[in-house]
Amino acid sequence: MAGEIFRDPWGIPHLRADSADELAHAQGRVTALDRAWQLEVERHRAQGTSASFLGPEALPWDRFVRRARLADTARRCWAELERTDPETADWVRAYTAGVNEGLGAATAPEFARTGLAPGRWEPWTPLGIWLATHILFAGFPAKLWREHLAAHLGADAVGLFATDGPGTSGSNGWLVAGERTVTGQAVIAGDPHRFIEDPGVYQQIRLACPEFDVVGLAVPGVPGIAHFGHTGTVAWAITNAMADYQDLYRERLRRTDGGGAGSPGQAVEALGPDGAWHPAARHTETVEVAGGEPVEVEVIETDRGPVVIGGPEGLDDGVPAPGGPPLAVALRHPPRVTGDLGFGALLPLLRARRVADVDRAADRWAEPVNVLLAADTEGGTLHRVAGRVPVRSEANRVRLVPAWEPGHEWRGWHEPPRAGLSDGVAVMANQRGPAAPLGVEFAPPHRADRIAALLAGRERWSAADMPAIHTDTHLASAAALLDRLAALDGTDLSGPAAALRDRLLRWDRRMDADSADAAAFAAVRGAVVRHLAAHPAFAATAVPPAYPEVFRPWLALVPRIGYALEHLLTADELFGVDRPAAVRAALEEVAARPPAGTWGDTHRLAPWRALPPTTPYEEPGLSGDHDCVLCTSPVPGLTDLAARGPAARYVWDLARREDSRWVVPFGASGVPGSPHHRDQQPLWRAGDLVPVVTDWDRLHRETGARPAND
Repeated sequence: MAGEIFRDPWGIPHLRADSADELAHAQGRVTALDRAWQLEVERHRAQGTSASFLGPEALPWDRFVRRARLADTARRCWAELERTDPETADWVRAYTAGVNEGLGAATAPEFARTGLAPGRWEPWTPLGIWLATHILFAGFPAKLWREHLAAHLGADAVGLFATDGPGTSGSNGWLVAGERTVTGQAVIAGDPHRFIEDPGVYQQIRLACPEFDVVGLAVPGVPGIAHFGHTGTVAWAITNAMADYQDLYRERLRRTDGGGAGSPGQAVEALGPDGAWHPAARHTETVEVAGGEPVEVEVIETDRGPVVIGGPEGLDDGVPAPGGPPLAVALRHPPRVTGDLGFGALLPLLRARRVADVDRAADRWAEPVNVLLAADTEGGTLHRVAGRVPVRSEANRVRLVPAWEPGHEWRGWHEPPRAGLSDGVAVMANQRGPAAPLGVEFAPPHRADRIAALLAGRERWSAADMPAIHTDTHLASAAALLDRLAALDGTDLSGPAAALRDRLLRWDRRMDADSADAAAFAAVRGAVVRHLAAHPAFAATAVPPAYPEVFRPWLALVPRIGYALEHLLTADELFGVDRPAAVRAALEEVAARPPAGTWGDTHRLAPWRALPPTTPYEEPGLSGDHDCVLCTSPVPGLTDLAARGPAARYVWDLARREDSRWVVPFGASGVPGSPHHRDQQPLWRAGDLVPVVTDWDRLHRETGARPAND
């Protein structure tokens, strides 16, 4: 058989074929049928051509992609994959052939709206999508923030503003060994936290052939099941390790005469650590912009890496670095150096039968760096870091380093750390765990501590018990602000403010959508953030450097204060800021104009879409908050809307795979109007899961290349 498509009641594809390559072709085809518009948006984003149909708003991303040479890096990684792993290369090639076949049959209304026709995928396109999806995932722009902060407030401020984890990443995952379950077999559960997109960033899918039969969450546009999978005898899941593996180098560049063929007078040289000037690669590219004029982008690459900020004349608008020579910044990251994205791990993961197989596959993992949990039906468990982190100076890890000074080179790779279980449990929630030696900032411990405490509250667990942990809304980080409220002198407060304070001190600290107290707490928290951000002590940091727009979210003062609020309120001293006065003013402000409703009235889902829907959706109000296990992240001081949250939830049961469960924020189909476009959203919001169907007789066989909305 060339590849059969079956679907369960939720429209989730179950694919069956005679070989891994035929299955990859079927996966590419069904993904294109279900997610044609999403795939083409991602392909263009990986190439830096999305502004050609999305318009000027997409230009900053396209400029970054061109300057960072992401498409060229993907091609380089593809060439290395062909050379070193021809089997995987053939498998990826089969997937892209399936995508091209599916795109030819797919219908998506967005194409007509934009005038875009589906293009042709190259074998390297999935590698480009993987790279573009994860290039900002490790948060290297945080180094720009630390540099900016240290320049205006001193090096000590860097620690004060550390959230112990940037507000852009996070996930939960936990493993309960068989000794702690009712079946005697392990359970793995969790939820990856990402920016919520419509269509979703994860695709529920089943891939079956004589070699393997795997259910899991795939990344649309990438073959296999990389992050979350269950083969029947072994299951695995990951979270972001919060490792630091990308460096930013200050570069000194100069233009010279005789740029070579086709570019006279445009050659560029970079000052190296040996004190000599070395030629840098240079060319220009043109970005087409729908509704605007084409934009020319100068692409420069030094021996460190592509220049993503500035150039020989300084920053993008010609502004030199404060107190120094013109600034250019080069990005160095492992795939650009090694030509390896870790795709060699994907087929071994599908073929895994035991924890040892997953472990060996993880040795081939490269990007991004993850913490991995796995368990098998023989009682084996695994808790380790997977990915490539360079060995280099401590300065590289924290801030920008000068390319012209020695001592900042890469010197090999760290051995990925490993950890065990504690009382039959392992928890990964981006905290300082096994990956601690590899990172700088991690997530606050609240989610990990809460999951561990909940699991400790019962001796035996089942797969059916896990949604109660997924949806826990206790906000431990509220303590810092509540302690400040408790310490206020009540005689200095107005009557309404004193009543509001007393009400918040009685609050159960749960960020439930139907809680008016949670809404009041969030309002006070946001007001405190704004009062602190307005203090003259932070005035200089409120104006970001003239860096490209794509880096601005990491440099915005209000979100930085919002995510670091717990530290800023508990530090011994804060640059002379009268924090009790700020808390008092915020309390009075909210007491005078209290929220009219509940937390869910303002804390609503705000997904990213490449195009606005033709019929606006009423997005749901949400429970949860940034430091809750139910991590639905607002930006305190800026908005209660949640653009980030659980991009999927899963429960892998090693006793019976059919007792496993999963859910995504919207549905299996990316086609507006399809019955499976948004049919899982009510369940996702409520914390419910849909069953993983494994019986082929319970599935509907789909004939032909029929689009999912027909």
